[in-house]
Amino acid sequence: MEKKRDSTGRWAPEKNQVTYKRFRRQMIQRSPAASTPVAPWRQCETNFEFDPVCQRLELDSPPRNHEPAERVVQGNLQASSFDGGTSYCEAVTPSITPHTGAENAPEQGWVWRAAAQEQQAASDERGRGLQPFDVLNKAAVILQGKSVTPLGAPSLLNDYYTNLLDCSCNGVIALALGSSVYLWNSETRALVGHLDPSPQPGQPYREAQSISCLCWSRDGRALCVGTRRGGIQLWDVEHQQNLTCLPSHLSVVGAISWKQQLLSSGSVLGHIHHLDPRAPTPLVGAAVQKEGICSLQWSPGDDWLASGSTEGLLHIWDGDITGIKRSHQPITTMKQPSAVKAMGWCPWQRKVIATGGGWKDGQLRIWDTQSGSCVSSVNTNSQICSLRWAESKRYVMTGHGLPHHQVTCWSWDCPSLSLIYQLSGHSHRVLHLTINRDNTQIFSAGADQRFLIWDL
Repeated sequence: MEKKRDSTGRWAPEKNQVTYKRFRRQMIQRSPAASTPVAPWRQCETNFEFDPVCQRLELDSPPRNHEPAERVVQGNLQASSFDGGTSYCEAVTPSITPHTGAENAPEQGWVWRAAAQEQQAASDERGRGLQPFDVLNKAAVILQGKSVTPLGAPSLLNDYYTNLLDCSCNGVIALALGSSVYLWNSETRALVGHLDPSPQPGQPYREAQSISCLCWSRDGRALCVGTRRGGIQLWDVEHQQNLTCLPSHLSVVGAISWKQQLLSSGSVLGHIHHLDPRAPTPLVGAAVQKEGICSLQWSPGDDWLASGSTEGLLHIWDGDITGIKRSHQPITTMKQPSAVKAMGWCPWQRKVIATGGGWKDGQLRIWDTQSGSCVSSVNTNSQICSLRWAESKRYVMTGHGLPHHQVTCWSWDCPSLSLIYQLSGHSHRVLHLTINRDNTQIFSAGADQRFLIWDL
């Protein structure tokens, strides 16, 4: 049916046609609340914490898809009051029980795969020949007078802000590759097995538990693993049992450190949680800093806790960890021009700590935490990605990015830092370093997906 024009020449509406004015009037009459402003999203979701640390240092970390913080965390979420009536939404106090696949678990647990089972499983999942810790060259290579053995580290995440490598006091290497943690005995040079997230119904395998950090306990019996979803997995490696799953944070767990039987973790939202895995309510203390945490370490005597931030601040906290204290302040704060990711306490000098600067800085610094002053520094002209002390040799080891991707050994005789030697074997930046207990071997993992063993 053709439309007709009215006396003014305009198109006349059809019999069943509704004009916009009429439609708007009808909607307002039917739904008076439609004209009421909608409450802001932060009022609607009181448990959601917006991540203020969404901008990474571009030169220190490659661009990647940023995972949003979890809006809903399974488990018991306790809101504790602070001065001024502010609630601490990250304080989580779940009950600890050995992992048995119970419905109360915050995330699905992990499963143990023996070395023989792992080889076939890894081959089926990846469909590639190179497996973790496969020897790339049968004979050790001599570089700069040092023997080095290159091994494969496929799927190693190229992220400056991760901490994915550690060596236990028993010489067992833990290396996170993708969503799994592989355990390798450095003395027997054999793969022990690996820890793997158990499949969840309706989810692709290994989707939800990407690893951001890990750390061995001081006795080498327990391995703690932090994920990008804010969870913490505690694993008894000796008995091959998953002890517990703790939904500790609502954001990425940036770093983990042990204080005897207590566990401290830091998130990219700047929250520090102190956990006692033996207690029914594991959260025994907490503190907050404004910047995101990318490194965390207790001093050798457990007197102080150092936290490095993405904004270049190094905070030193006292050993009092009891209670949830939003107003708790560090006793000392030091600043450098780039993120404090490479950091480590000196094992033989109390109150002395070393930090490495990123690409914008490149300085290796030795700090006196009592006075807050820098006592020694040297310009490496390179991004420092990782740092470890070798106590018996009185060395400090640094792993570098551009331009040479080397491992550098320094001798520190206060106040001077002296270059001992440089080890070049990686083709991309050396993201992670660790060292065995007797300081005879250095282990490095790089963005080239190679794991190198340096015999000193």
